[in-house]
Amino acid sequence: MNDTALAAFAELFGPPPEGPAIPVDWDAVEEWLGLRLPADYKAVATAYGPLDIGERLWLHTPFASDARLFDYGGFVESGRRAAPGALPFGATRMSDTLYWDTTASDDPDEWPVVVHVQNLANAGKDPWLRPGTTLLPTLTGFVSDGLRPHLARSGLAGDEAYAWTPPARRPEPTPAQRAALVSGATGFDTLTALLPPPAEPHLGPQSWEWLYERLGTRLPAEYVRLMETYGAGEWCQWLRFGLPLGTGQYDLAPWAEWYGETYRGHRADFPQYNPLAAWPEPGGFLAFAGSIDGDQLCWLTEGDTPDDWPLIVVPRHADQGPPLTGTLTGTLLAWLRGELRTEGLPGLVRPHEDPLEVIDFEAYGPTPD
Repeated sequence: MNDTALAAFAELFGPPPEGPAIPVDWDAVEEWLGLRLPADYKAVATAYGPLDIGERLWLHTPFASDARLFDYGGFVESGRRAAPGALPFGATRMSDTLYWDTTASDDPDEWPVVVHVQNLANAGKDPWLRPGTTLLPTLTGFVSDGLRPHLARSGLAGDEAYAWTPPARRPEPTPAQRAALVSGATGFDTLTALLPPPAEPHLGPQSWEWLYERLGTRLPAEYVRLMETYGAGEWCQWLRFGLPLGTGQYDLAPWAEWYGETYRGHRADFPQYNPLAAWPEPGGFLAFAGSIDGDQLCWLTEGDTPDDWPLIVVPRHADQGPPLTGTLTGTLLAWLRGELRTEGLPGLVRPHEDPLEVIDFEAYGPTPD
């Protein structure tokens, strides 16, 4: 099968790109997936490595790279969450995703390809293209439909790609986490029970007094407690808290200053889309966390003390909404539990998922990327 698959692929696309293919430990990959993979895919991936095909289609294979332009584990997990029963293996430059339908057969060599077409999803139509064929016949059909049979080693691999090591399995939820998820309590102890903090939270080299002097204000005690417990990090691969006591571009003070200045510039040009005051203007928002999509979680600096400041999201791709209700801790808990969905803080968990298999906190190190 392997020789036949390679010969068919080479007849369609030519020989592998120059340079050795990236090695793959297929036993480790399949053990992590909990599935065997199609033999034709493994043969092509072993001989060719990750590919750009026709400058439009990416054939992804397991690899790691210091360039960190592609995360195979994240790609697979995200795809499986979006389409239960399917396994992703490729993508296009139009944000389409190529999957195998793993429910169609117990034999992976019989899995048909299905394609999630993003433009159809955006139009509210059935997003699934179903060629009804396995990998090599599907690629042959794409070429017949106009895909150029031109190959290049995937640019996502960078210059120094190497074998991918499956990540450690996620620990089983503890009874304390399960209780915190369903208790409805909103206190800080509930948050730390739901997502235990790191052993060594990183805040940055400066002091809180340095930060207050630079910003011209103290900050809510609840935020200080959160940072001293968790430190800088990423909540659920979405919400990022930079180093509060750092001086880097994405740390709290430099980022809040830059973002406020940028917002004022946008407000001058488009006041209808940027209606807020920005710190240090009276009552202005002060950004302290942001999403991977550019939304900002902020305080509205209104009230007698910083502990009275309400929260607000400044969304990147939507009109400005009202302030949030509740505390920072309560807001995080409601979001993690799936009780809060708003622009900038979208739902984390799909109906078929257990929240404790999805939510997490990844602490940044002393020098976060």
